[in-house]
Amino acid sequence: MKKALLAATVVASTLTVAIVAAPAASAHGWDFHWGGHHGNSSIPFTEATVTAGADGAFTLKWNAKGTKRVEIKANGKVVAKGGAQGEAVVRGLPAADRQWFDFEPERGEGLRLADRLIKLDGTANFRDAGGYRTTNGQWVKMGEIYRSDALNKLTENDLAKLQRLRVKTIFDLRMESERTTDVDKVPAGATYVVADVFAGSGSFQTMPRTPDEAVKAMVDAEKGMVSGEGGKKAYTQVFEGIERDRNRSVLFHCTAGKDRTGWANASLLTALGVPSETVMADYLASNDYRKAANDAILSHLPAAQAAVYKPLLDVRPEYLNAGYDEVTAKFGSFDTYLKDGLGIDGRELKQLKKDLLVG
Repeated sequence: MKKALLAATVVASTLTVAIVAAPAASAHGWDFHWGGHHGNSSIPFTEATVTAGADGAFTLKWNAKGTKRVEIKANGKVVAKGGAQGEAVVRGLPAADRQWFDFEPERGEGLRLADRLIKLDGTANFRDAGGYRTTNGQWVKMGEIYRSDALNKLTENDLAKLQRLRVKTIFDLRMESERTTDVDKVPAGATYVVADVFAGSGSFQTMPRTPDEAVKAMVDAEKGMVSGEGGKKAYTQVFEGIERDRNRSVLFHCTAGKDRTGWANASLLTALGVPSETVMADYLASNDYRKAANDAILSHLPAAQAAVYKPLLDVRPEYLNAGYDEVTAKFGSFDTYLKDGLGIDGRELKQLKKDLLVG
């Protein structure tokens, strides 16, 4: 990878982030086909979401085809009910590390969901990888896989919370310079694993000079995550670690939780059969979580410099699509990328789906 390209990615990832509102994103881009038939899941929900508000209220939305009634429970008590499609706002629940809701349809299998964001004092972009519906109607379990920005600012309360959330394995996707400057704080009992996406690329300092150069830097860096030796090794570690850890939760992170972490989560969701529009929306959600901090950074820069920095701070559809384009160019298909690039064969992929999907 060229010096400018890696430098741009690292600089973009090491800028400070802050918590903002829950994500909402649209998507467009690549298309993949997975095995199985649409609608063969025992879960009737085509939509089910939990969104926590700043005032402590929770907004619940659902759509369950083929059923007349849905009840939603929290802490074992019914807090909302309605027809096949509905929306409810729930208030007054007791404080909890994470508030879970059980969506129970009149017929078929239910879902256990929570708000995707994990609120910690020391992170901004720590969220659950699950809670998404696949192309065949299954759902990715929540509470199993997490993605995040750097962990060096975690408080003692944060670390205790991660213990209670059963975080057992942590994959650090950052470069050595990042790891030594901002050392991760890891909850007691968790295994810490270095999975350096840019290992062997060296330490680079060159910055893009124009907005177009910045965009190209991000696009080319995304390609490097797919086909670079460091990227293939790092993401192999992550996938194998997820498959082997039967006591999960598993967490992977970089500095800002948007690029290296973004590809880790996008490739995992794609492997599990989550549709491309949903994968893209999850990827682009970093723009929402990081908005306040990014705006603050840009407001302190001269206009010309801000124009160069903005593409580095953003996640954009063309960045993620560049990763999938690289998959096609170098491996021919996503399944081949999993097999030849990451060493995940059909048996391992089947086990991964068995472990992480319901329905």
